[in-house]
Amino acid sequence: MKALFPNVAETRGVVVRVSVSFLPEQSEPDRGRWFWAYHVRIENESPATIQLLTRHWVITDGRGARHSVEGEGVVGEQPVIAPGASFDYVSGCPLATPTGAMQGSYHMIAEDGSPFDVDIPRFALLAPAVGA
Repeated sequence: MKALFPNVAETRGVVVRVSVSFLPEQSEPDRGRWFWAYHVRIENESPATIQLLTRHWVITDGRGARHSVEGEGVVGEQPVIAPGASFDYVSGCPLATPTGAMQGSYHMIAEDGSPFDVDIPRFALLAPAVGA
């Protein structure tokens, strides 16, 4: 699993795994645009059913500029994840530099109504070097 999802964080029995891929077909380096897809798997290893309510991302480009993104759910959903179950989704991130990083958190609610935050591990966004 580590090879598929090299970036892992665990909070209160909720494991967030992330893998990232550079998408050259959606990138236009000559126009200052690089694009990555990231695949997130949220595994509920806690004894309680949980629901993802909101997300908060901090995206840092290669120049050190930070951009914060917040919103409801992920990919239009606020998934309910039972104990032992997982939820996967794929999204994307464009940058104006060939390198950067992302990290963040999900705001969850447990079945007893208690809210908590789950860490999303930091992962690098690296475009492959292009020969001249």
